Amino acid sequence: MRTVEMAADTPGKMNTRPDSSRDVVEALAGRQADHEGAVAHRTRRVVLASLGVLQEQKAGRRRTRAVALASILVALLLLGPAAWRVADDLVGGERFSDITCQFSLWFSFLCLAIVGAVLVAGWARRKS
Repeated sequence: MRTVEMAADTPGKMNTRPDSSRDVVEALAGRQADHEGAVAHRTRRVVLASLGVLQEQKAGRRRTRAVALASILVALLLLGPAAWRVADDLVGGERFSDITCQFSLWFSFLCLAIVGAVLVAGWARRKS
């Protein structure tokens, strides 16, 4: 139905144009259902594709978060004993000139440097 044409007509007149009568008859008979069904099917496909993309992004974020958490836990498990050893040596009265204390300190610094390098590499990869 063409509402613009009907609004342009005077209020007392009926719209007797053949094309608008045909549109009304087609709409009432359901002949436009095929066109509307095709549009609905196309819209459904687009929405489902968008939903799939959103779910993949959500799964990717979850996977990234899980990997980050696992790497932090592994780093803590690996660095924990070394940090405990260094703290125990220093509190126990050993001196920095002792070879075991120096080895423990160098090992802990090396582990911290490796963790820092991994974090910086991950940050740089995400930025690019």
